[in-house]
Amino acid sequence: MPFSRRRLIAAAAVLPIAAPTQALAQRGGRQPPPENTPPPLPRDDFERNAFEVLADIHKNQRFLNVSRDDGRLLRIWADLANTKKAIELGTSTGYSAIWIALALRRTGGRLTTFEIDRERAATAAANFKRAGVDGLIDIVVGDAHKDVGKVTGAVDFVFSDADKDGYLTYFRALAPKLRTGGVFISDNMAIPEPDPAYVRAITTDPDYETVFFNMHRTGVAVTHKRA
Repeated sequence: MPFSRRRLIAAAAVLPIAAPTQALAQRGGRQPPPENTPPPLPRDDFERNAFEVLADIHKNQRFLNVSRDDGRLLRIWADLANTKKAIELGTSTGYSAIWIALALRRTGGRLTTFEIDRERAATAAANFKRAGVDGLIDIVVGDAHKDVGKVTGAVDFVFSDADKDGYLTYFRALAPKLRTGGVFISDNMAIPEPDPAYVRAITTDPDYETVFFNMHRTGVAVTHKRA
């Protein structure tokens, strides 16, 4: 019996996640391979300083941060979406937020980032100042499960990298506020294994289109709101 369109979409959602995860397990561990792309080239002294701060964070404050390539991906998508209002769930030490802020510097946007750990939030605030992007970022310290519902107005860009069990909650809270043409990006689509309910939510709704990137590493899902 032929598959329905919905069943085909659901099946396709599983394939890009399962294969890279199995391949990583066969290599004897759950750690992603090293990055081998050239570093970004600064356009001015501001970017040169920001890249130096990012490199320092990547080397010395690695706690729960994305890879450099994934950070660059965030910057590109935030720029392409002409982001004015960005939301991040899971600040950690501020690495991904700085990448997003580099795009907002051009688009004239602003980022609100949520972090439950006060110590990490303080470290991130210091890093934002070092990178010169502190004027573009607001940090909300607290439980994003409760605080994300307080977000008002239209949102252009969301990056979800907090507790993985909360992804579906965050998506349901923010997707209605995401403007048409906006993007909802989520990390850890390969390592650790994502919540199947969240994967279904971003791949079986015709109002959204999701593409998976860097699945040979931790995996990133970019969900575009079409309507």
